[in-house]
Amino acid sequence: MDVRNSIRDWYKIPKGILRLCFILINNLYSIPTYVMWMFLLLPLRKVNPEVYWKIEGYFFHWLLAMVSLWSYSAGYNIVELGDDLTECLDDRTLVIANHQSTADVPLLFACFNPRKQIIPNIMWIMDSVFKYTNFGVVSVLHKDFFIMSGKAKREKSLQEFRKHLLNYYIPLKRKWLVLFPEGGFLRKRKAISQRYAEKMNLPKFEHVTLPRVGAMQVIMDTLSQKSAINNNSNSENSDKTEIPKIEWVLDITIAYPNGWPVDLSHIVFGHREACETIMFYRLYPCKDLPQDSENLTKWVFDRWSEKEKMLDSYYRTGTFTCDFNSKKCVGPRRAVVQDYLRFAILHVFFIASTYLHVQMFVAAYNYYNYFVY
Repeated sequence: MDVRNSIRDWYKIPKGILRLCFILINNLYSIPTYVMWMFLLLPLRKVNPEVYWKIEGYFFHWLLAMVSLWSYSAGYNIVELGDDLTECLDDRTLVIANHQSTADVPLLFACFNPRKQIIPNIMWIMDSVFKYTNFGVVSVLHKDFFIMSGKAKREKSLQEFRKHLLNYYIPLKRKWLVLFPEGGFLRKRKAISQRYAEKMNLPKFEHVTLPRVGAMQVIMDTLSQKSAINNNSNSENSDKTEIPKIEWVLDITIAYPNGWPVDLSHIVFGHREACETIMFYRLYPCKDLPQDSENLTKWVFDRWSEKEKMLDSYYRTGTFTCDFNSKKCVGPRRAVVQDYLRFAILHVFFIASTYLHVQMFVAAYNYYNYFVY
């Protein structure tokens, strides 16, 4: 048995190196290609911005499909439970989810990737530190929002967030907003959250942290059913139009096997055994949510209390239930299946685009040298 384990462990080393090389190379011919195409299409943005942003949405989806392949090829599969998303796919939807590790976002990419309506029309709300990662330039061009952490910057950041919704989310006709109300990973915020809970006489969570409601309150104030007519004084669109409303809130509980989160290193090197991550969905009509800050905070805290109970039960028993709620049945298991043929076609497209762009640079360089020298 030890010999077999040794062979298996040694096999992980070359496998991890190969996966690392593939992902690095994949980044090199995918992200610059996206940036280059967006640069080349800038004149179209001036002439017909609607067509430009529609094309950008497709490119963004194709790029995120690359990331979806990384986790799927490593055997980190996703199982969906709970409410069916069919009803909200084409509607404006706010997604809120618990946040445990660096794999949460890539796995959500993989979860959304097979649904063509979501990723082209999505806006991510993320910590400002992600602007300086390899994917930061993509998020900047896609007009995602980078929220600043820290009490001193929070109020200013929330004001900027409201302007961002008016200037980009609405004019670009985005549909889905993704928000992690906890504001950070479980392992980093757990101790702080529990100290705050003890100080404020709130429940102390083990599997989630206390959510922050500021960004969600801005969304509800700006895009809720009770939003007023937008005078667009801060918007790129100068006409007075009615602000489109968020119609659904999708609450996602992310549950990793045995409470051990998949992380980015697992996805890159594939050294963890294949496993299933559960995405449990609860879908709420936005019109049924409270609008005032106090009751909205209570509503969000109630959802996180439910997450704590569900995750505690799952980690103890291996069974995912929500029997404490009005919905007794978790529903059928739905495995998220990716399309390897589509992955192959997209890789060919990005590689061919990279070759084209390199040839364009070479031709431009030669042209410059010919006329200068």
